[in-house]
Amino acid sequence: MFDVKDTDIFDLEEEAFDTVVETDILFTGSIRFAKPFMIRGKVKGSIDATSDLVIDSGAVVDADIKANRVLVRGSVKGNITAKKIVFVTASGSLDGDIISEQVVLEPGSTFTGRCTMVK
Repeated sequence: MFDVKDTDIFDLEEEAFDTVVETDILFTGSIRFAKPFMIRGKVKGSIDATSDLVIDSGAVVDADIKANRVLVRGSVKGNITAKKIVFVTASGSLDGDIISEQVVLEPGSTFTGRCTMVK
């Protein structure tokens, strides 16, 4: 296979996340955080973080996102700016632009937008 830097975000256990937006939650507004954050529910608004963000399978996010690393397993509509990596898994979909140092789109993922890779 291949080795991708900064993918240890996959190894984070649920206990590593201080905050989890669960499946029964619909949040509208701005979210800011500095520790790993997981979304399983629905979020609409904006996300501004200095840490990692996981959008889990089944999650629906309609927001522009700024974070350190972003893992997309669910659905995102909005632009993502990540300092290190944006990783869209086979179950993930992204409708928006990406700006990041690294971008990984697994086979089976859906991406509509522009991608800019920066150092």
